[in-house]
Amino acid sequence: MKTVAQRTWPVLVVLAVVSAFILGHLDSQRMQAQQRGAESDRTDVLSMTRPIEMHDTVWIGEMTSLEVRDQLKAGKTTALVLGGGMEENGPYLTLDKHNNVSRAMGDAIARRLGNALCAPILTIEPGNPEKPSTPGGVVLTQDTYKAILTDMSTSLRAMGFKNIVYVGDHGGDMKPMEDVSKALNAKWNGSGATIYFIEKMGNGSFTSRNDSGCCGWGVVDNYEEEALGIHEKNEGYHDEYSISAMSMVAEPNSTRIKERTKAKKTTINGVDLLPVSKTLANAKKLIAFRTDLVVKDLQRQMAASKTNQ
Repeated sequence: MKTVAQRTWPVLVVLAVVSAFILGHLDSQRMQAQQRGAESDRTDVLSMTRPIEMHDTVWIGEMTSLEVRDQLKAGKTTALVLGGGMEENGPYLTLDKHNNVSRAMGDAIARRLGNALCAPILTIEPGNPEKPSTPGGVVLTQDTYKAILTDMSTSLRAMGFKNIVYVGDHGGDMKPMEDVSKALNAKWNGSGATIYFIEKMGNGSFTSRNDSGCCGWGVVDNYEEEALGIHEKNEGYHDEYSISAMSMVAEPNSTRIKERTKAKKTTINGVDLLPVSKTLANAKKLIAFRTDLVVKDLQRQMAASKTNQ
């Protein structure tokens, strides 16, 4: 015969389980109510009037949501998507060379266009992750790069950008940018959004009389000689005066001037980067020249697009 304790034990277990369930349910309801209360107290920021002046930047990542919203409303519906990358650039110039140059160029191009903002730079280029060619040179597969480019473009279109401009800086960017631009333009045909591909910062259709060996920038090399009086002699590095100069505009330490000055190695391709003030002045002229090429190429493509519609 079971004792009283033995008969009541199963009942107590059931009551404990039920009590725990009820208490958990009540706690859940209480937390949901608190969350709804917190949400109801939150200001609808995206619907409010911007309380401060617009900050002077063309980079989306440096803007508040309200600033981007208001810039779109003001007609800045062109988004620049610039290619970058990390690769070996000789003994003095950092891996971020293309990212630095794209930073300097993006700012100049957007401001020259007047109706453009810059999306985040694609700082990692296509390559073979299984066989990195450069210590520190992180790469993405072609498929991953295209997927990121596609998603970025789709996101920009969804938030209201009408013209999405791919600005390729060097060889690895070109083919995937071209492929994605063709695919998305076919998909978006008639939607009011268009992708334009600018090859090699506007130099894609030009050849150089005196290419110093770095990036195939074509007429930029001729401009460097004829307008700036700079004559480079290729030393065999994946570096040159013009790109070092432009990289310094975005990141002064990218050319290791302090360390090179100490080692008395401030020249590249026979041209001295000192004084820095002179190099930066030349860089700004190079950036302005390249910006003109990009803007003219974009205007040409936009005119052709309207003609074909």
